[in-house]
Amino acid sequence: MSLATFLEEKGIRYERHTHSTAYTAQQLAQAEHVSGYIVAKPVIIKGRKDYAMCVVPAPAHVDLVRVAQLLHEPQVRLADEQELSRLFPDCELGAEPPLGTMYGMKTIMDSQLAKDDYLIMQAGTHTEAIKMRRTDFERVCEPMVASITPN
Repeated sequence: MSLATFLEEKGIRYERHTHSTAYTAQQLAQAEHVSGYIVAKPVIIKGRKDYAMCVVPAPAHVDLVRVAQLLHEPQVRLADEQELSRLFPDCELGAEPPLGTMYGMKTIMDSQLAKDDYLIMQAGTHTEAIKMRRTDFERVCEPMVASITPN
């Protein structure tokens, strides 16, 4: 299912933007002329048996110890490129949209993002982005909201 189809089926309004090639979330922020703190970056982690999607601001890193605690896991690790290719077959590697529910994953959103009215995110390619209301993002993903970045 395409991102556009997923959002339309959920009744979510969004803007689709085309931009210069951006391989990182920070490059996306530059291409969109916005602060990296409103760009939602997905970070996929693997626990004992399941994957989960952590959604953090572009300049942030995920605190894996904190995520493991939230998920009641002894430890978690970052998914590797081979796993990402398998989990997101419809996306260019590194351009996955941060919509865990679209891919059957639990979503954990960093509390820093909960302050913003809008979020900007990759749309599956390195040249397309989506802008949507944060409240719509939360309605679609039903994320656990917690502090998952180092302070």
